[in-house]
Amino acid sequence: VMKRTDTIIIGGGQAGLAMSRCLTDEGLDHVVLERGRVAERWRSERWDSLRLLSPKWHSRLPGFSYQGDDPEGFMSMPELIAYFEQYAQSFSAPVQDETTVLSVKRFADGGYVVRTNQGDWRARTVVVATGHCDVPFVPKAASKLSEGVHQVVPSHYKNPEQLPQGGVLVVGASASGIQLAQEIHRSGRPVTLAVGRHTRMPRRYRGRDITWWLETSGMLDERADHAFNLESARRQPSLQLVGTADNQTIDLAVLQEQGVRLAGRVSDVDDARVAFCDDLQINLDAAERKLDRVLGNIDYFIEETLMSADSRDRRPAITAPQAPTELDLRDAGISTVLWATGYRRQYPWLRVPVLNIRGEIIHESGVTPAPGLYALGLNFQRTRKSSFIDGVGNDARVLSEHIAQSFRHSSIAA
Repeated sequence: VMKRTDTIIIGGGQAGLAMSRCLTDEGLDHVVLERGRVAERWRSERWDSLRLLSPKWHSRLPGFSYQGDDPEGFMSMPELIAYFEQYAQSFSAPVQDETTVLSVKRFADGGYVVRTNQGDWRARTVVVATGHCDVPFVPKAASKLSEGVHQVVPSHYKNPEQLPQGGVLVVGASASGIQLAQEIHRSGRPVTLAVGRHTRMPRRYRGRDITWWLETSGMLDERADHAFNLESARRQPSLQLVGTADNQTIDLAVLQEQGVRLAGRVSDVDDARVAFCDDLQINLDAAERKLDRVLGNIDYFIEETLMSADSRDRRPAITAPQAPTELDLRDAGISTVLWATGYRRQYPWLRVPVLNIRGEIIHESGVTPAPGLYALGLNFQRTRKSSFIDGVGNDARVLSEHIAQSFRHSSIAA
């Protein structure tokens, strides 16, 4: 027997739960289909030591926020999972867990049928809330690596002890890459870090956490429809940040001082030989210019608002060392390559023509060209913080109002 509801939400992470709360507030019947448990990706696809990059106060969701006594701290994964579980319980979110979506198809007369391993559903509207960090992206060159080299992605990495003895080549210098490079290096394994485009950022600036400045100055609220180049903005790498009790800054200079060897982008792989681009200084300089713009905007905001703040405490620019252009992994004693090269979205179950040539959902602020089909939790969906825990709620409110309005219109027409 096919089950029916008004709206089906696919995904039980921050986006799906935020959407569920907003639809609950609108009085709309719905169900959340989750392949595992609430916040499954945070449970099963994160390394042991990971903490959120933003402070606990910056984890607000519709009708819910952190109420503890450490708002400036950074949640561990067990804390974050408990936080999401409490959120779901706070409004009795209708989550159907251990439910894998097999296909989403549109009926000729409108509405959608969603097939799952736990039976089929029919609904007028569907919200795809599977998020931005879906499937780890691994370059095609990885297939040319020697079988003797162990390969791993961040979602399958737990801790250094699981890696074979020997050195590690970490590819990618965004948040995940630099944190894992530091952790693995501290375990006693020599680390080489292949650096591509990255976004350098201090943990604290002028006396406050950088998240506070980005939020208060309005930079995180920059709208997608005001972005100079939206596609480029959506592909921006994550900020080089780490959440620690002592508010440490992590960047390439810190890693270099600790003994991590820096190299340029990986350009080719042949068995155990890895070639690197001669672009390390170019990428360092580009990151420096971005950092200059961000900190300059904060300085301007402080001056314009006459806000009291500490004096400027800018770290010096990073100068690239002599970087290798090629490594023989065997000769270098490197036994593992960790591909911290970002994520892609995959929707093999979405049988509705709303994907572009790169397989991404076509949408405007989460509204797709297919009537009644929405997306939520994507990078820079409506604003710069759309994929953040703290940013998805605003987008969910807007979409829930859109859905509620469509239901009202149809009931008036009927």
